Amino acid sequence: MPSETPGTDPGRHLIRYSGHAPFSPEVVVRAAGTSVFTESGRELLDFTSGQMSAILGHSHPAIVSTVREQVAHLDHLHSGMLSPPVTELVRRLAGTLPEPLEKGLLLTTGAEANEAAVRMAKLVTGRHEVVSFARSWHGMTQAAANATYSAGRKGYGPAAPGNFALPVPDRHRPSVVGADGELDWRRQLDLGFEMIDAQSVGSLAACLVEPILSSGGVVELPPGYLAALADKCRERGMLLILDEAQTGLCRTGDWYAFQHEGVVPDILTLSKTLGAGLPLAAVLTSPEIEQRAHERGFLFFTTHVNDPLPAAVGNTVLDVLVRDRLDERARALGATLRGGLEKLAARHEVVADVRGRGLLLGMELTGDEVLGEGGADRLGAEVTRRCYELGLHMNIVQLPGMGGIFRIAPPLTAGDDEIARGVAVLDEALTGATRGL
Repeated sequence: MPSETPGTDPGRHLIRYSGHAPFSPEVVVRAAGTSVFTESGRELLDFTSGQMSAILGHSHPAIVSTVREQVAHLDHLHSGMLSPPVTELVRRLAGTLPEPLEKGLLLTTGAEANEAAVRMAKLVTGRHEVVSFARSWHGMTQAAANATYSAGRKGYGPAAPGNFALPVPDRHRPSVVGADGELDWRRQLDLGFEMIDAQSVGSLAACLVEPILSSGGVVELPPGYLAALADKCRERGMLLILDEAQTGLCRTGDWYAFQHEGVVPDILTLSKTLGAGLPLAAVLTSPEIEQRAHERGFLFFTTHVNDPLPAAVGNTVLDVLVRDRLDERARALGATLRGGLEKLAARHEVVADVRGRGLLLGMELTGDEVLGEGGADRLGAEVTRRCYELGLHMNIVQLPGMGGIFRIAPPLTAGDDEIARGVAVLDEALTGATRGL
């Protein structure tokens, strides 16, 4: 096959799938550690861990070794067959979780895991209504997309009946405040469920939420919120499903973000980080829920359910997380990164907030007051462009009525020098962008 002609658009044959966002301007040909390298030879420091997934960095030697060995030994089986990597991974995952989360199903993506979790919850409860946060992102398959409110709802026809949005408890942008002017999340939560109860036909099955909303602007739930939400679910006979696609497996400084609040979900979904960038996801639940689902004929048969190759990778990911104490590393490195971002906030008036936990941090820009209407969007786009030119890949979330919010999630294996370099580039990009606009 002839190589791409210089100067032509490398994406001209591709369906554009990111809304109005363009593909990156250069083709990436190699990745290693915390960096990706373009066809022209440029190095980009990767502060998004690929698609928020590569927690061990790119081309980690242990992952490369596992893939090479496993693909030559046992790669794919009929979905009804079991293999040692699968049984071992589910056993080990259960060992990292509190009781009663000990039954697991291995899949390929977070959307697929959420799809299976919602399907299980509907079957077990005999109900169909699902609650999730406004500004949520749970995937683009049927049930996951119906529980997603941050994007992708318009133009595709009617959504499935029985999906309700719960207000986001955003302390930086509170919708319900107390006498002190701060977010009154308890009253907001009560009001949210009053509205849901009024709309419900009496068939509430599940509440599907992230413990830290990532695509929704890196919003960390206030202390006590998750426990109160779990109480609301129990009062209504709903199952609580926690989507830890981006927060699970040490990213936030704990093995799982829900441990920070001591709340155990009925069903947990994992993806992204479990395969360290390769397609692996999981659904974990209790023996009681699994038994009820089985008795009612739970069906979620996919081509790559419980496949041995990605499961072997998952076992290696757990090996590295434990061996290198990457939960502790995420806490320490996250504190360093947050300190650097807070210094930027003190120097740049367009930085409105720094938030998040561990190595999942958000930095919100607000440009409208300084640059006029639409200033935040223009500023975010310009900072992103300048970061790219200076050798730093960043991801910005732009939601209606909000400033641009950078989701900053470098690999857990990043070095202190790489964190410092990324912050320095961001500082330079902010300086140049505000002058240029």
